[in-house]
Amino acid sequence: MGKFIITRRVNNEYQFNLKAGNGEIILTSEGYVQKASCQKGIESVRVNSQDDSRYERRISVNNKDYFVLKARNGEIIGKSQLYNSKSGMENGIESVKKNAPLAEVIDETI
Repeated sequence: MGKFIITRRVNNEYQFNLKAGNGEIILTSEGYVQKASCQKGIESVRVNSQDDSRYERRISVNNKDYFVLKARNGEIIGKSQLYNSKSGMENGIESVKKNAPLAEVIDETI
């Protein structure tokens, strides 16, 4: 079962990582000044992760595949790791779709 892990960055912003059941990070958020905004970001991932049109497939400067998940307003909610193949990236998208809806939230900032 997947987990959303809320942590703090060195600049004191909050962020979340969505981890698959195997512990691998499959999606990382932007930084949030307020914890409540970070929690809203998690809820946005739960909703938008089920809509394939919310995923934008991209290629990094070093030719690696990755994806971003966008909200309805077009804002990026999360970004994936870099993948060595398109099929790996597609598997990552499927993992987000599978894990996000029911993933528990673990707040490591408490």
